[in-house]
Amino acid sequence: MLYESTLISPWLRFRQTQVRWKTSDLQEILWQTATPDNTVIITTLNEAWATPNSMIDLFLQSFITRSLLNHLLIVAFDNKSYERCLGFHSHCFHLKTDGADFSRTEKLFMTPDYLMMMWTRIDFLRKVLEKGFSFIFSDPDILWFRDPFQYLSPDVDFQVACDYYYGDPSSLENAVNTGFVFARANNKTISLYKYWYMAREAFPGMHDQDVFNKIKRNKALEEVGLRMQFLDTKFISTFCQPSDDLEKVATMHANCCFGLQSKLDDLRRILADWNRYRLSTNRRKEVRWSAPKACLDSSKVLD
Repeated sequence: MLYESTLISPWLRFRQTQVRWKTSDLQEILWQTATPDNTVIITTLNEAWATPNSMIDLFLQSFITRSLLNHLLIVAFDNKSYERCLGFHSHCFHLKTDGADFSRTEKLFMTPDYLMMMWTRIDFLRKVLEKGFSFIFSDPDILWFRDPFQYLSPDVDFQVACDYYYGDPSSLENAVNTGFVFARANNKTISLYKYWYMAREAFPGMHDQDVFNKIKRNKALEEVGLRMQFLDTKFISTFCQPSDDLEKVATMHANCCFGLQSKLDDLRRILADWNRYRLSTNRRKEVRWSAPKACLDSSKVLD
């Protein structure tokens, strides 16, 4: 297939040139991973999504801008995903959580293990900000076609993707998707992440994205002076509202989808479409997305 010939081989060559670092010191691994302006790209991983030919491989294969991988930190929730990460990537961190086992099986949407994993992630990202590092957080079920930094505003503290974008980047009516965010390290974003994590207690049984939608209008965020913006799905795209502009789209998120296999099936279709587009001599006319298909059949549960 096209994506195998154009991406997997360069990815294997990239893997062979990397130096692996094994450290339990978060500050150290952030320094190793960050850009000169102290920005890191972060994704998270558990055993189910780390198996060979599964989500993490697809995620990494999608990076056309290979230099971005030098600044990617993969945060593993369990021993097996951490050990696998060390086998193919240079920047891996094992996030150990007392009393939780995030290994073995896929953590299905809205189950107790899933919710604990999401809130553990929010608390971890707060710690990254407190150490002075800005970040893009990306779920691993997002394909990266172009450098998304070009679509970020330089004077905004917190920028977040949308399930549905309604045309105004400052409108709180936009339906947030917290699987892709940019947070600039400062006291305002630290306050946001502290408040966000604490708010889980006011909304028990809800995941981080739904809680964020509950608190985004809160005056507490206005009082700290947080500047927030919502990212256009034309550029930071989703299965909920897929971009039809292949000339501009930077990322594609397999949201509005339930189940690992459905996500994998449709992301493989999307990546094959993207590679056909890259090789096409008449790009605008010849290539259209052939997915989501499996995700439309999987469930109406949003993720």
